[in-house]
Amino acid sequence: MAIVDGPYFEDLRAGMRFDAPAVTLTEGLAAAHRAIVGCRLPLALDHGLSRRVTGGVLAAPNLVWDVAIGQSTVVTHTVVANLFYRGVVFRRAPMIGDTLTTVTEVAGLRQNSRRPGRAPTGLAALRISTADQEGRPVLDFWRCAMLPLRDSGLDTGHADDLSAIGTAPTRDELAAVTAAWDLDAHPGAGRPEAGEVFEVAGGDVVTSAPELARLTLNVARVHHDAGAGERLVYGGHTIGIALHQAVRALPSLVTVVGWHGCDHLGPVRENDTLTSTVEVERLEPLPSGTLAHLRSRVRANRAADVLDWRFAAVLA
Repeated sequence: MAIVDGPYFEDLRAGMRFDAPAVTLTEGLAAAHRAIVGCRLPLALDHGLSRRVTGGVLAAPNLVWDVAIGQSTVVTHTVVANLFYRGVVFRRAPMIGDTLTTVTEVAGLRQNSRRPGRAPTGLAALRISTADQEGRPVLDFWRCAMLPLRDSGLDTGHADDLSAIGTAPTRDELAAVTAAWDLDAHPGAGRPEAGEVFEVAGGDVVTSAPELARLTLNVARVHHDAGAGERLVYGGHTIGIALHQAVRALPSLVTVVGWHGCDHLGPVRENDTLTSTVEVERLEPLPSGTLAHLRSRVRANRAADVLDWRFAAVLA
């Protein structure tokens, strides 16, 4: 009998590429996703407004990156933890009806030092490239996953410097996402000042965690079947709730155009309640609208910091 499992760390080599099933962004998919993580972005809620501003019906950015990350988990079925995301850039903002395909490439590998009493692991830096049905680039970013070894005694020799993996998005790349949009048609709701910090009162409970993983093709075992351990919540779930809360703090937020970085500081478990603060680190004027560099810090009700997410958004 063949066992469908892996890959494990020693199965990977730099340059390997993996494909996953394509996903069409439908209204049903968007509604199910919104029911789990929330989304208060006007362009993702109001089809008429979205058509006036963008020319189509915008797919919420957190839906898009959740699908892309989910498609990339064909490489990380055995993942122990995700350490970081770097250089997330929207090359274009997909619309409802677009179909996303994702190619995941192994960009670097480093076996971790052995520790007594712990199963051996290694770090895999992955470059994730997502395109639409016409081959137009949608997302391009890196994430780092910790994977176990199948053979506990194996020394793979992988020792890449993963600190150099990933390229920070440029201002021009971030500004290009909405450059052709009619932001004057978007309702303004006041703009914040650089340096302002907003504490979002009241939290959001984490529910339907395995449902979100299945919805987005995320096959990482830790989100479905943790065996004797504790099932972990998919990181995109926490990020999606962080965006939901950020829009409460900044109702003039039009869409997210990229990430500067995202660090998972601790595990999130189903039925945790998450709260966040949103800091406006920097503002840059655009020909239309404002490019805001934001930082979301998320905390679980277990008095634990769980997320530090720095991202760029356009404000009307």
